[in-house]
Amino acid sequence: MARLQRTLSLGSVVLFGIAYMTPIIVLGTFGILADVTQGLVPAAYVAASLAMLFTALSYARMAAAFPVAGSAYTYVRKSISPKLGFLAGWAVLLDYLFLPMAIWLIGAAYLHSAFPDVPQALWVLAFIGVTTAINVAGLKLAKTVNGALMLVQFLVLLAFVALCVHYVLGDASKPLWSLAPFVGEGLNLPLVMSGAAIACYSFLGFDAVSTLTEETRDPRRTIPRAILLITLVGGLIFIATSYFVQLAHPSIEFQSADSAAYEIARNIGGDMFVSVFLIGLIVGQFTSGLSAQASASRLLFAMGRDGVLPQSLFGRLSERFGTPVGSIVLCGVVALLALEMDVTTSTSFINFGAFLAFSLVNLSVIFHYWLRSDQRGPREALLFVVCPLIGMVSTLWLMISLDHLAIILGLSWLALGVIYLAWLTGGFRRQPPELHFEEA
Repeated sequence: MARLQRTLSLGSVVLFGIAYMTPIIVLGTFGILADVTQGLVPAAYVAASLAMLFTALSYARMAAAFPVAGSAYTYVRKSISPKLGFLAGWAVLLDYLFLPMAIWLIGAAYLHSAFPDVPQALWVLAFIGVTTAINVAGLKLAKTVNGALMLVQFLVLLAFVALCVHYVLGDASKPLWSLAPFVGEGLNLPLVMSGAAIACYSFLGFDAVSTLTEETRDPRRTIPRAILLITLVGGLIFIATSYFVQLAHPSIEFQSADSAAYEIARNIGGDMFVSVFLIGLIVGQFTSGLSAQASASRLLFAMGRDGVLPQSLFGRLSERFGTPVGSIVLCGVVALLALEMDVTTSTSFINFGAFLAFSLVNLSVIFHYWLRSDQRGPREALLFVVCPLIGMVSTLWLMISLDHLAIILGLSWLALGVIYLAWLTGGFRRQPPELHFEEA
């Protein structure tokens, strides 16, 4: 049976997850969030962070219970039912398959704006080709590349925040500490939640690392700790960065909301810093795409090994590299859709799949730790009922806060999954194929 090798430590997994989250994306999407929330971007990140923390707790508990690859797909099928587990995996596929495409498309759009003579399609193909080659070679190489590029990304992000602080201190009319970025003239909760639904796009790294369980040393301890650390660190970075950027540019008027960070970078640091910012953003998109493609391929590998997806393509590892080459290549092929799509279309329904999977993982904690356990005291009720219920309600609230197009596209994808499940199970008369994930 195909087995992945355990080579990753806690630090490696946390680095992988933070790279997946792309901390600098808080700058790349700032204008969009400022427009949606009417200038309350930090408030949106606070709401998103709280929701993600409760869900991260559920992921951590399920990762400890089932230390195998597969993420939400595995947790739901083993704790609730194989059929619902399949639909959880199908929802995660919506997120994982299209996320690398969206990441590379954003990077290509920024590069095209800086170098308009170079077709955007060439930048997309370059992202896909280089990232696919690195992931085929294996996670050791990906880990080395991520480590170097993450340093560049963080330095640019720190420079951006420092220049924002310097810019605010240079204007006597702008205080460095203010509640305005969080509450504004009047807190509009629906707008904040709409912004939070978009902001959660940046938090997907915490659940992505659960797909690396079979490549992590001591996964029962390492993966849960990594999940919580990634969520906490990422949330603090997003809140703090958006706070200082909002202080430096409290207006929601931009020449273009999609590239608002360019305008802000020029205001706080001049033309030279705009070039530095572009480098940092592209580096961030590259590291994120590297992690996103690796995680998507591991999920496809787990489902292919189960026989839920064709095993000949998805359930095999390369004899030379020890990586799921077929799954990695498929992610690259799906990303070719970026040649015919824009950023808005490609990202509009990614979060639908994530929120559905998050809700099911929260529910799986209740099934596994409460309904199937003999220990039901006050402590267990708090940890295994109240906390996951809060996580589930908050993610469902974020889901209905998405725009109507995202909901329609997401429901359409879910309907396709139900049809495929019906075919796979002979009209729901039998269970989907299942593989027992034995420890190596």
